[in-house]
Amino acid sequence: MSRLPRWVGSAGAGLTRLARRLEERSAEAEGASASGAAASSGPEPDGTAEPVRTSPPNRSGRPGTAPAGAPASAADPAAEEPSSAARPAPAEDPAPEHVPPPPGYAPAVPARPDPVAAVPWGVRVAAEVGWRLLILAGTLWVLMRVISAVRLVVLAFVAGLLITALLQPTVAWLKRRGVPRGLATAMTFISGFVVMGLVGWFVVWQVTDNLDDLSRQVQQGIKDLKHWLLTSPFHVTENQINNIADNLSTAIGANTKDITSAGIEGVQVILEVLTGILLAMFSTLFLLYDGPRIWEWLLKLFPAAAREGVAGAGPRAWATLTAYVRGTVIVALIDAIFIGIGLFFLKVPLAVPLAVFIFLFAFIPLVGAVVSGALAVVVALVTKDVFTALMVLIVVLAVQQIEGHILQPFILGRAVRVHPLAVVLSVAAGSLVAGIGGAVVAVPLAAVTNTVVGYLRAYARDRALAAAPPEGPPPGEPGS
Repeated sequence: MSRLPRWVGSAGAGLTRLARRLEERSAEAEGASASGAAASSGPEPDGTAEPVRTSPPNRSGRPGTAPAGAPASAADPAAEEPSSAARPAPAEDPAPEHVPPPPGYAPAVPARPDPVAAVPWGVRVAAEVGWRLLILAGTLWVLMRVISAVRLVVLAFVAGLLITALLQPTVAWLKRRGVPRGLATAMTFISGFVVMGLVGWFVVWQVTDNLDDLSRQVQQGIKDLKHWLLTSPFHVTENQINNIADNLSTAIGANTKDITSAGIEGVQVILEVLTGILLAMFSTLFLLYDGPRIWEWLLKLFPAAAREGVAGAGPRAWATLTAYVRGTVIVALIDAIFIGIGLFFLKVPLAVPLAVFIFLFAFIPLVGAVVSGALAVVVALVTKDVFTALMVLIVVLAVQQIEGHILQPFILGRAVRVHPLAVVLSVAAGSLVAGIGGAVVAVPLAAVTNTVVGYLRAYARDRALAAAPPEGPPPGEPGS
């Protein structure tokens, strides 16, 4: 009975070895059948062939290919190894699971569109225009800051440019008469500034010479005004007038320090004005003498593709500026002469200096005429009476109406035609940026900009038409 368990154990071990060998043989048979099927099927549909499997190299280093008729053990020494060293073929990846379609009652989910395509066209255009406008606004802001920092130099150069536009035709006329360029420039420059200096000296002389009479007439005018207020229907009492006078005296006494600082600032302003006059004189001299060469040098600063258009716009801008300066001088001279004649016949003191002030203030569009006319009316009211002031007001308004509706359209013409709204906005912007000087420069700058933009637009249109292919019948038609 003791041998029975041993026999059963040996029989189980034998069955186990037999089952293992059967599994190994079945695995080898499946691998052989799979390789035969691959060889019989030929190359793949895409034109690539399966790589040829070679047996491992034999002892001589060559692939283990046995000669014909040799047993398998001679070709493959691994066959003689125990069955436990055999390795089954790697299992292939399992097929992906089949995803069932959604049921019919499920809602259709569209694909998400591109974010750029989801933004409306108008919003995209507004965004493109907006960031470009922001860049332009930033550039203009920086430019205004730079101009404000060197305002004195800019205004002096612009003043020299305006004086050059006034005097340059005289230089050209002298050169056409055979006078050398240097001599013509010197003659025009000296004569022009001598005339301006004489006008300024005449105004100062007239004011200082009539200052005593003017102060006496002002005092008398204040007394007359006080008497008129007492007898007027406004029911103004003498105590109210005295209270106003006392308040003015108290304000002046309390603000003595501010008045003194204002006087010091006035001295600084006078020094800046003298410096600006010297810079304007030097700018005028060199612009009269070397204007064409300076313009050629400026053209080199522009890109080569834009030089042709800028070179054509430059002379037209200069013609517009010259026409503006000439027309403004003529209109201002006519205003000063006729208003001065009216002041002279009305026996208003300082009629000639007031006429000169009217001439100078005429270069400030809109504001200058109002200020100069109001000054003349106030002088007439203080030195004469209410009736004389009303007559001066009538004369000033009549001359300014004739100027605005007849003289300016006839003298300036269409060369400097600028819309009144553009004039108002330009004067306001110029005065905010650079004060009175900016108001003087604003209108000619707007006129020149209008001319340049119009020319460049026409130039670009002409170039586009020239570059377009000529119109003709399509190919294949008669006459092609």
